[in-house]
Amino acid sequence: MAVETFPVTYLAGDTEAHGVLAVPGGSDKVPGVAIFADIMGLGKQTRAWGERMADALGYVTLAADVYGGGGVPKDFGEGMVWLSALLKNPDQLAARAAGALKVLHAHPRCNGKVGAIGFCFGGSTVLAIVRDGNPDLAAGVSFHGGLQTTKPAVKGKVPAKVLVLTGAEDPMVTHEHIAAFLGEMAAAEADCQTIAYTGAVHSFTNPEADGRMMPGIKFHEPTNRRSWVAMQTHFAEVFGG
Repeated sequence: MAVETFPVTYLAGDTEAHGVLAVPGGSDKVPGVAIFADIMGLGKQTRAWGERMADALGYVTLAADVYGGGGVPKDFGEGMVWLSALLKNPDQLAARAAGALKVLHAHPRCNGKVGAIGFCFGGSTVLAIVRDGNPDLAAGVSFHGGLQTTKPAVKGKVPAKVLVLTGAEDPMVTHEHIAAFLGEMAAAEADCQTIAYTGAVHSFTNPEADGRMMPGIKFHEPTNRRSWVAMQTHFAEVFGG
């Protein structure tokens, strides 16, 4: 299936964002999926996921920009500053992310069913939309994302169906974090599945994560493969077909 990619500029909350659309061949109406990047912003991995999903699953995808202006941190330290500012303001983060959902809903190939996935910080971004109760989101998937928040979900106000995929040995997402998150989702009466993969730590989907930065940041091929299948199953259930 031929996939075309297009740069797109859109309004994301309080900033102008620059993302990349990937559109599968054909003319059928299909679901849309927003893809949110890790700490280093909209790089090659996020764009590659967009093209992969458009090609393999037939979705219209948007590799999204939450930092604004298409900005990419010059290094990990700068990324931590940018990331921390948004995590401290979950309303702003949710508003930035919501802009991507609107782009997909407005796309002529989208059938009105929109999901989102995210990696590390991107996973936290997906959960910010979920907790915000955004009705534009039907399904959200967090890959090795942070689970903590200063703005927990509200009972009866989580319309999206959620899938959280985490490493059982991730030093950044502890068993205590997982337990607290499960309690939050239960109290909110959210439709949420959570899978913790033994053998996996942080960034288990990123082939460039080789443990040199720190042992707790490392690619794990079995979990990368299994989490891809879990995501497909989740979207198939929500989107149908």
